[in-house]
Amino acid sequence: MKKEINIFKEALLPKGGYKGGKSKAEVLSQIGKKKLYKLSSNENYLGSSPKALKAIRSNLAGLSIYPERTDATLRKALASFYGGIFSADQFITDNSGVALLEMIERAFLGPKTEIIICNPAFKPYHMFAKKLGAEVVDVPLKGKNFILDIPGILKAINKKTRLLFLCSPNNPTGTHIPKSQLDELMPQLPPHVVTVYDEVYYQYADAEDYTTALPYVDAGMQVIGVNSFSKAYGLAGMRIGYGYTSEKLARYISQVHRPFQINTLAMEGAKAALTDKSFIKKTVQLVLEEKNYIYKSLDKLGVKYWKTQANFITLKPKMKADKVEAAMLKQGIMVRPVANFGAPGCIRVTIGDRQANAAYLKALKKVLQA
Repeated sequence: MKKEINIFKEALLPKGGYKGGKSKAEVLSQIGKKKLYKLSSNENYLGSSPKALKAIRSNLAGLSIYPERTDATLRKALASFYGGIFSADQFITDNSGVALLEMIERAFLGPKTEIIICNPAFKPYHMFAKKLGAEVVDVPLKGKNFILDIPGILKAINKKTRLLFLCSPNNPTGTHIPKSQLDELMPQLPPHVVTVYDEVYYQYADAEDYTTALPYVDAGMQVIGVNSFSKAYGLAGMRIGYGYTSEKLARYISQVHRPFQINTLAMEGAKAALTDKSFIKKTVQLVLEEKNYIYKSLDKLGVKYWKTQANFITLKPKMKADKVEAAMLKQGIMVRPVANFGAPGCIRVTIGDRQANAAYLKALKKVLQA
């Protein structure tokens, strides 16, 4: 009898894959509480863009028809949103920012290639790379303020390096990369290395020295700016993201783009969301006001935290993170431990409205003083 062959080859798959945060309904069924504040997934606490919702509703009757074969109209809308700085051919889209990250990695990576990440960092960066057989080189962020290690990055680059992942504002720390550091790093990167610049929280950044990938793409550098409609636009349930880069890189990456890849509702919702300036303004204003309210409360509690450029605040309480998570859940508050993002002992908490934030801070005080 022939020996059975394991076609799944489990040894080749990365251990400890990325797990998204639990849904509110899932947790409610477990704890039986009537009131639950979900502050674990960095969603928009104001909901979704009203213009996006209107567009989605108006397209419900056409769900029996295939969506557009390509993403051409969305890319045209993105070009308009960026004021004509980039052509439609410089944009790439996919089903969420994280799916776009995977598409980029599929385009560039394979066995005997390497990527560079800077922990603490978003776990899918290295999870997808390992799945493709690439080696992951970690050049950790430095010091208590998570500063980019430019000499370390340059030293780590070799002929096998294909991608460098940078995230600003960074998930999970909420910190950003100052423009001066990027201005120092980018010209020193060799032409065979592409920088993937994850900026999905850029709308919330208010630091004077913050920058997106825009000036570097505009200057013709090997950079891909990655964005999502899940955060500020409130379309996490639609799963749609986009990136911008040179026409050459966009054309190369798009070779792995499937026909009908973006569904009709996500496409129309995203195009409408791009025009909803008032909703973005309201969203950002809420986060900017509430994060200062939270800072003051955390200072009074004596909790270590990092000031944020995103819509979440990461803290490091003097308790084990998993115990804080469990205790907060009993108080009706969902938070997210981020040890698997390279930040052991830390908790990431989304900034909600005043009611949610007050409930969270009251619960945290009770948990820490118990």
